[in-house]
Amino acid sequence: MARKDRMSGNEAVAFAMKQINPDVMGAFPITPSTEIPQYFSTYVANGEVDTEFVAVESEHSAMSTCMAAQAAGGRAITATSSAGMALMWEMLYVTSSARLPVTMALVNRALTGPININNDHSDSMGARDSGWIQLYAETNQEAYDNFVQAMPIGENKEVRLPVMVCQDGFITSHAVENIELLEDETVKKFVGEYEPEHYLLKKENPLAVGPYDISNYYMEHKKQQAEAMKHAKPVILEVARRFEEISGRSYGFFEAFEMEDAEVALVLIGSSAGTAKETVKQLRREGKKVGLVKVRVFRPFPMEELAEALKVVKAVAVMDKAESFSACGGPLFAEVRSALYDLENRPKAINYVYGLGGRDICVEDFAMIYDQLFEIGRTGVAGEIYRHFGQREQEV
Repeated sequence: MARKDRMSGNEAVAFAMKQINPDVMGAFPITPSTEIPQYFSTYVANGEVDTEFVAVESEHSAMSTCMAAQAAGGRAITATSSAGMALMWEMLYVTSSARLPVTMALVNRALTGPININNDHSDSMGARDSGWIQLYAETNQEAYDNFVQAMPIGENKEVRLPVMVCQDGFITSHAVENIELLEDETVKKFVGEYEPEHYLLKKENPLAVGPYDISNYYMEHKKQQAEAMKHAKPVILEVARRFEEISGRSYGFFEAFEMEDAEVALVLIGSSAGTAKETVKQLRREGKKVGLVKVRVFRPFPMEELAEALKVVKAVAVMDKAESFSACGGPLFAEVRSALYDLENRPKAINYVYGLGGRDICVEDFAMIYDQLFEIGRTGVAGEIYRHFGQREQEV
């Protein structure tokens, strides 16, 4: 039977790690993810897990530790944020190309330049092409649930890719919410044993890991990674179906909120969805047909499914909590707009970059954006496609 508790998002993820009892954790602290290894090291010290806790001198070494442990045949985890993940950069690519399903808790935080410790998605969006599966959470409950589901997804033999489980720094990582936890044995049975096919310590067929691809093989290698990401889509849905059986909580690639008869819609990622849902409820009470799509799975990107969900609206605002400096829109906008291109009657799509470095967005802000979408839907004129929202224009 599930039990209820009050936990921060960091504690909830650390608790999921404890229930999974992985073989190795590579750890180096960085705000706002520091609490995760802190909580987990307590479990190690108390003998509540069998995990080898490896405290290293940098995030690059933390990911190197995880990669080596997973290559040896173990199950490895880590947690990090922002510049910490940026320091892992080289190893992110090595881990995914070696098809090692490491699981990382990423507590999203702005990337340095200037220094900022608050939330946006510039860290994970910067790693969107590194070959990692990316799951995003709106709430502490979703952060816990996503972490429990991550290993059965990444370790599936048709996938074998690392998974990044993302939540918003400070907003969910440090805020305490009511949460429903699964029993330890339920989680253990759901996640199962890690059963690698080839690994360093396999006595029947020992091997070395440190692949080098010359041009005769490199492209085939990358094609295999791309195919694995495609295979992840049905696996993600199957794992979600099994998770619903043990939890009663339903997950997919995204959550469509009040989309059945929506005339305009927002698309966004993460904790801002809570504020946006409240806006939708208020506007619905006023008789306005508004909807919301909250993306949970960004890699692999659910292109066809999103297009199907958005084909009913006249205008859609794609909200990016990261700036890609493309001069034409953020990363989520680029993917969503591409997904809409093949629709026979595609909606007008505009992009708002918002919330950078922890800048707040409130119900009134979302209501203003919905008003702008209704105007675009009425006139058919999108105007400026690439917009920034919430910044002070008169100050630098």
